[in-house]
Amino acid sequence: MSLAIVHSRAQLGVAAPLISVEVHLSGGLPATSIVGLPEAAVRESRDRVRAALINALFEFPQRRITVGLAPADLPKDGSRFDLAIALGILAASGQIPEAALAEFECFGELALSGELRPITGVLPAVLQAHRAGRKVLLPHDNGAEAALVSEAEVYTARSLLQVCAFLRGDAALARAEPDPIRIDPLLPDLQDVCGQGMARRALEVAACGGHNLLFIGPPGTGKTMLASRLPGILPPMTEAEALESAAVASICGMDVRPFLATRSFRNPHHSASAVALVGGGSIPRPGEVSLAHNGVLFLDELPEFDRRVLEVLREPMESGRILISRAARQAEFPARFQLVAAMNPCPCGYSGDPSGRCRCAPDTVARYRGRISGPMLDRIDMHVEVPRVPPAQWREPGEDSATVRARVLAARALQIARAGKPNAQLGTLELARDAALSQTDRVLLDSAAERLGLSARAHQRILRVARSIADLGGSEIVRREHLTEAIGYRRLDRLPMAAAS
Repeated sequence: MSLAIVHSRAQLGVAAPLISVEVHLSGGLPATSIVGLPEAAVRESRDRVRAALINALFEFPQRRITVGLAPADLPKDGSRFDLAIALGILAASGQIPEAALAEFECFGELALSGELRPITGVLPAVLQAHRAGRKVLLPHDNGAEAALVSEAEVYTARSLLQVCAFLRGDAALARAEPDPIRIDPLLPDLQDVCGQGMARRALEVAACGGHNLLFIGPPGTGKTMLASRLPGILPPMTEAEALESAAVASICGMDVRPFLATRSFRNPHHSASAVALVGGGSIPRPGEVSLAHNGVLFLDELPEFDRRVLEVLREPMESGRILISRAARQAEFPARFQLVAAMNPCPCGYSGDPSGRCRCAPDTVARYRGRISGPMLDRIDMHVEVPRVPPAQWREPGEDSATVRARVLAARALQIARAGKPNAQLGTLELARDAALSQTDRVLLDSAAERLGLSARAHQRILRVARSIADLGGSEIVRREHLTEAIGYRRLDRLPMAAAS
């Protein structure tokens, strides 16, 4: 038969749409053409495949070869289709049985010698192949990553010859196995933080409900140290969350094991561009917000970030996803992260410090704080001051991460049992049900909202934080002490100069 069809998958964000690689042999002068919106790396596969088939001692058909990648309107890029194209040519020319290919999806780059080289984005492709009920053929070096989908039937090979022998029934291929090397990261312990009782309490509340948090204080008071301890007190990821995070790392060609072991902690420099932060490029790639999916995004020196860069965070902070649109294609990436930021109170860093060393003029301080827009601050649930610690407290360690984490786990279990999600993700109706206030407490919150000039969004975020504080205290209802503590965490709303822009 002169026509063969091999199944593969493209890479489009974290999606892996099915691609049918159709190979047809016809009369005419020998030539190979690839159609179906191939990018440069896909067009070059005809030369890699030809050399690989010849060096593997297969017959390369001296006929006109047309390779169609369907659907034709979806752009294809990368070298992931090399193996599928080579197998299609061999099947169309009768050198391997086409029927054996029907139950497989094939991925892999071919070296000129016929060896198989690894590709990126394996995990999303294997997940989709498994859901479609097909087996997978992959390069050996991708096997450990593919084996993370434990129920998928994945076979790995080191060369094209091994794949063809397997399809003919002459030899067996090894099943993909997970990497025996386990990564157990040593997370920084909260016990290293001395003093800072209010900031430690705020970090615990943020971990409990998944709330965004901003630390404000002079240099050297422990803002970065506190933020880096957050992953150590967060609840462990579910299997679904771990696979989602690992899928983003897979697309970027990164080692997926650290993303499975613990929640990620991404700390981009303040010189990062908007594309580096949220993703982009002519071929859309994930940014830091997606690599922080189900983890923590820490922005140190928040006012030093370009304001336009910070503004692009507003939509993913609300929706938990980012949609990258380009002229040729669109790609959607997950971006449900927990934002933790740190900033100095003024350019010199010492505004309000008892030492009185700050010499910044009020308008200078206002301009500095005005680099963070009101809508951005509105989306940060808690604004907490981190003052300078007296020397007497420098040698007084607080609770360790294990003790704090136990309380966080107990409170998070209450939230999952009640609503199936952390408090930070509660909708308006769920919030009205789970954080109902008494009449006097409603009056208190309305009065605070009027006095501080809070938006409806900030009003709801106070209620979500109050619900988390109540969960930490084991209370079924939100009481006045929980509400007043939550209002107290809106520090920047109490500073008129912070509204300058």
